[in-house]
Amino acid sequence: MNENIAVLIDDLVSRHPQLESCKNEIREAYQTLEQAFSNDRKLLVAGNGGSASDSEHIVGELMKEFRMKRKVYASQAEALMQIDPHLGAVLANDLQGALPAICLTGHSSLTTAFMNDVNADLVFAQQVYGYGKPNDVFMGISTSGNSKNVLYAAVAAKAKGLKVIGLTGGRPNQLDRFADVCIHVPETETFKVQELHLPVYHCLCLMLEERFFGKG
Repeated sequence: MNENIAVLIDDLVSRHPQLESCKNEIREAYQTLEQAFSNDRKLLVAGNGGSASDSEHIVGELMKEFRMKRKVYASQAEALMQIDPHLGAVLANDLQGALPAICLTGHSSLTTAFMNDVNADLVFAQQVYGYGKPNDVFMGISTSGNSKNVLYAAVAAKAKGLKVIGLTGGRPNQLDRFADVCIHVPETETFKVQELHLPVYHCLCLMLEERFFGKG
């Protein structure tokens, strides 16, 4: 882990001192994601309610510029303009570097059909089963760590060879059993857990952006 990335974790803890208790888990989660993206793998992320919104938020930070500029590489720009000089020039200028991430909460036709026809608790698991490839990462966000649909997805992920990251609250929970790393923020009431989840995943996204798009 380079110095710039380590500084981001230290800054997180300085602003949110209670997160010192899960600093090591945040570092491990970053390393899991860094390895996946370094090997052209992807992130699948899901949660319920506020955690569904967090899932969308994470994907938004990874799939476009967050804090840094992410211009496409010169070789990519050239390939775009070879196909069509005008359209390619616009694409080369405006496309942004992305880390591949898919939120599993937004596919309404698929999810409602599966809920109606099969089993609502398995909606995320079905998507993990369809999208997941070995060495991808599934991130399950659950304030309790016991959400059934997240647990089923975690089991499906492990069976397909994905790494699993849990983002939960402070209590022991079932997601611990399946996660390669589980970040327990030190709160137990739902809204307080969610208040700490945001700076944690922002830190993860900042570290990943530094690693893949930084100049250091």
